[in-house]
Amino acid sequence: MTVVATPPTPKLELPPLQLGGITVDTPVILAPMAGITNSAFRRLCREYGGGLYVAEMVTSRALVERTPESLRIISHDDDEKVRSVQLYGVDPKTVGAAVRMLVEEDRADHIDLNFGCPVPKVTRRGGGSALPWKIDLFTSIVQTAVKEASKGGIPLTIKMRKGIDEDHLTYLDAGRIARDSGVAAVALHGRTAAQFYSGQADWSSIARLREALPDIPVLGNGDIWSAEDAVRMVRETGVDGVVVGRGCQGRPWLFGDLQAAFEGKDERHRPGLREVAEGVYRHAELMVETFGNDEYKALREIRKHMAWYFKGYVVGGELRAKLATVPTLEVLRELLGELDLDLPYPGVDSEGPRGRAGSPKRPALPKDWLDSRQLNAEQSADIAAAELDVSGG
Repeated sequence: MTVVATPPTPKLELPPLQLGGITVDTPVILAPMAGITNSAFRRLCREYGGGLYVAEMVTSRALVERTPESLRIISHDDDEKVRSVQLYGVDPKTVGAAVRMLVEEDRADHIDLNFGCPVPKVTRRGGGSALPWKIDLFTSIVQTAVKEASKGGIPLTIKMRKGIDEDHLTYLDAGRIARDSGVAAVALHGRTAAQFYSGQADWSSIARLREALPDIPVLGNGDIWSAEDAVRMVRETGVDGVVVGRGCQGRPWLFGDLQAAFEGKDERHRPGLREVAEGVYRHAELMVETFGNDEYKALREIRKHMAWYFKGYVVGGELRAKLATVPTLEVLRELLGELDLDLPYPGVDSEGPRGRAGSPKRPALPKDWLDSRQLNAEQSADIAAAELDVSGG
């Protein structure tokens, strides 16, 4: 991997992140991303730098029902120092049962609750970023989860957004409730559900949450595309660590840059096309292992990563199209061999935002959701039956 020097970066005086009994020396967290942060991708990221690497979001109901896919999602490599799992749920009993299962069966060392997903199939059931609007429901879920996690001495954290939209912000209330309920840390994505991933993340909201919760770690998320962005967020907001999501898609080496930056080092990874191709093939091989040697499924999953890996590189439209439909490792090897592997790092063209940002839209919500910050009888009944049975978001 090509490593180049950049202008000197002053070392951040940022201590290791402490989550209960877990010490994260490099205060960087890989955000859980459905269909992305499986064990293959987590391994790639870990090989470059330190941090806490969270598995894909798993629904509480699916986990309690022990569906094969949910059990795959929470599986970790033997050498993963901290087994981190993120749960999604809208029913306190189901969330509590899922946490209890993880604790009693020793399947996790850290548990995170998802209150940030903006995907319509989640919010229309009252979940994700829609849920903190209902204070009673949010409080019940967090308190139940913390109680169950504490039985095993496992730190529980939450990840959330600013709110549903600018007229229905929830992050300050939710942060205080979570703190008072005993969570180990709170992470905030500086966007509302209505923004999806569009526009710019509001880092000032992260700073306000940091100020409002001086007694627990606060983590910042949103628009961290480079190590320099992470350093700037820490300096502007005072957060105890950063959460990186879309910025590492197709760039697992970003975690090496982040560790270097937090240590005051000026080395940065700037891979030429040969190194990217080698990384893509290794990722594909690890995916085959992740999916139990099901090569067809693994290669189908790797396809989404192609545009991210080769962003800014000279590949050619026809070859890009073939990579986006690659069926086997053998074909992948042949296609990668067609690249001009001596091409150098393309610079800014390969950096910056990646993935689909979407556009602002009115969030899908349950009937009359915004009328009150408390659940009514009909909503309570709906919530009890609303658990999704598939992972997503």
